Amino acid sequence: MKPRSLALVALCLLLALGAAGLFWLRGNLDRLVRDAIVGYGSQMTQAPVRLGAVKLSAGDGLGVLRELSIGNPAGFKTAHALRVEQIAIAVDLASLTREVVLIRQIELIAPDLIYEKAGGRTNFDALQANIAQQLGASGGAPARDGKPGKRFIVESFALRKARAQVSAGFLQGNTVSIALPDISLRDIGKAQGGLTADELGQVIAQAINRQLRASISFDKLLKSTESGLESVGRAVKGLFK
Repeated sequence: MKPRSLALVALCLLLALGAAGLFWLRGNLDRLVRDAIVGYGSQMTQAPVRLGAVKLSAGDGLGVLRELSIGNPAGFKTAHALRVEQIAIAVDLASLTREVVLIRQIELIAPDLIYEKAGGRTNFDALQANIAQQLGASGGAPARDGKPGKRFIVESFALRKARAQVSAGFLQGNTVSIALPDISLRDIGKAQGGLTADELGQVIAQAINRQLRASISFDKLLKSTESGLESVGRAVKGLFK
């Protein structure tokens, strides 16, 4: 076979392998994304992360994550830290094979958060600390195959119409529910040329924790509860005068 013919055959083989690889990637994309979120999420937060399903369009990269739940770290009793039925996402599919993955949109609508205080700190403080610890342990280390790990840029992150249930020991098993202001972040990781999964998780956890702290004061809630108990106590005593 002539060299020119060999080159043509080699080129055809490369194109065929590339097409097969792209077909495999698109055919398995939903499972790959789901496994990555559950695996990385659980490792980062040191809490159980569950995800019902991922559905991404191979044509435009639009999709949804269904039934995402982030549990609590050890030491907290409530059912979860965050739960949301559906998350809208948009991914630049061409970037999935590159070092930096471009996520155009992540939007959480009406998530249910439980903000629990136990042992002097909240569950979101603990989650944030666990992610920071994971960041320190990884130290930007490469992936297991020796290659640099994927980095991410998120053009738009939004958390809308969220409600938080507040839980603490002094509430004696009861919760207080409040609406949270919306959270909107733009161009996460763009200035840094992309963030690792741990770094991205830390940015989002910080934003949520900051909003919770700004909206909820456990000290004021404790004083309000004590005042309410005192009023009830006086009323009960009055029945026996």
